[in-house]
Amino acid sequence: MKILVTGIAGFIGSHLAGRLAAQGETVIGIDNINDYYDVDLKYGRLADLGLQAAAGPAKIQSTRYPSLSFRKMDLTGADAVHALFAAEQFDLVVHLAAQAGVRYSLTNPQAYITSNIQGFLAVLEAIRAFPVRHLVYASSSSVYGLDSAQPFSEDSAADHPVSLYAATKRANELMAYSYSHLYGIPSTGLRFFTVYGPWGRPDMAPFLFTKAILEGRPIDVFNHGQMRRDFTYITDIVEGIVRVMDKAPGRAGPPVPEAAASSGAHSSTAGTPVPARIYNIGNGAPVSLLDFIHALEDELGLKARMNMLPPQAGDVPVTWADCGSLEAVTGCRPHTGIREGIRGFVAWYRRFYSRV
Repeated sequence: MKILVTGIAGFIGSHLAGRLAAQGETVIGIDNINDYYDVDLKYGRLADLGLQAAAGPAKIQSTRYPSLSFRKMDLTGADAVHALFAAEQFDLVVHLAAQAGVRYSLTNPQAYITSNIQGFLAVLEAIRAFPVRHLVYASSSSVYGLDSAQPFSEDSAADHPVSLYAATKRANELMAYSYSHLYGIPSTGLRFFTVYGPWGRPDMAPFLFTKAILEGRPIDVFNHGQMRRDFTYITDIVEGIVRVMDKAPGRAGPPVPEAAASSGAHSSTAGTPVPARIYNIGNGAPVSLLDFIHALEDELGLKARMNMLPPQAGDVPVTWADCGSLEAVTGCRPHTGIREGIRGFVAWYRRFYSRV
């Protein structure tokens, strides 16, 4: 298959592209390499894939994987996205590109509308014009917001987001559903739960805490450490994505003709299932923030100096994934324990930053 991976220079995208290319799939990755965090880390991920990214949109071939290539591209350029789809005729799209981060959405909300809404719309419109077998896209556990039922289930309404980031991710799910209904696009959204591991994002706790502890600086512990997170290791996330890619939801019949859709008329397949699904991908075992810090201390061989602080706006006290649906459909069940995962992350961190 020919597969498009958006956000290939990102944490999850780079791991996924490597996995698919190693399997011999033809993978084309795109990324705009924005400066939300250190671009050297993004270029490091690309280099690890054998991709020496250029400044312009020229196609770069991997020196490590013959079937992998990269283009620097911004998804908000709808015409360029349309042209890419027309030229490549993708079989499958994995859309991971997005403006990430809960806290950043408090200070730069426009970035989330531009990237997460306009960018996703450009992808949907391109798929509408050049259909694919399956669209798999990244959502987030953040969509559950103030939902109180634990563990979080996909059956939840998820209509109480507590950050704009979460709201844009829920909007993505609704956008995908509407396009699946109108145009028969098989789509699957994946609600990721606190992903961590090698090449992780530097704005997330594992990275921030490791860097501060090694440098002898205090770490900021919000809500006085009274939080639990369903930490999910990157290899488990990638395994889940790969298995979902092969499980495109069944089509609901022929797409609704555009004229009929705009007039509100129903097709002859009204009442049949829309080919759109959503799955959680989490470890299913929340870990307290303090236990996470203690495990990190043990792996680093250093004690953390903790600066206890009140809750931050946009934070939720607990995330906990019910992954029963994912397991039932794909047979995938994330399993990497927190100490094994931290060991993998710290080993990578020491290598990448030449720490001993």
